[in-house]
Amino acid sequence: MNIPIPQKGHLLIAAPSILTDSSFNRSVILLTEHTDQNTVGFILNKLTDFTLTDLIPTSNCDFRVFEGGPVEQDNLYFVHKLPQLIPESIEIGNGLYWGGDFETVLELIEKGTIGAKQIRFFLGYSGWASKQLSEELALDSWLCNENQYPHIFNVDIATFWKNHLLKVGGAYTLWANAPADPSLN
Repeated sequence: MNIPIPQKGHLLIAAPSILTDSSFNRSVILLTEHTDQNTVGFILNKLTDFTLTDLIPTSNCDFRVFEGGPVEQDNLYFVHKLPQLIPESIEIGNGLYWGGDFETVLELIEKGTIGAKQIRFFLGYSGWASKQLSEELALDSWLCNENQYPHIFNVDIATFWKNHLLKVGGAYTLWANAPADPSLN
């Protein structure tokens, strides 16, 4: 079987084989780093109950915060499309950038320069040690695809995972249409 090689900027789509994993069930993850030593990414389609103001009361910002993954869930991370405004940003690809000067971000949000469709905040991240992701790909735990979304912050998060499985087709179509809780079937 041909196992795709993950790269920074690619999307990982949780395969049906990990539906019982509460952290990654029905997740789509944007990879922000992939090296021989580790892989880092953020879950794009799982909202938390928090806004930025809940986590940083001085921000006065109602942007929703997403669940980035099970690692370091007490830390806030962000991905954005504004490298020209946010110093120290790290390029991911396809017009997306990771991190940068957080104080500048807060100032730009306060001024109304940054909108919710230009930045996404995450609590925690998804991470894999050396070769761990390759092993999980070999076990068919993940599908790996290029990010084909120039406006990834505009996608419908409720159908994001399902739509990826439908594109793959075959047996994945059955899983894409299965209820989130199979016991309800």
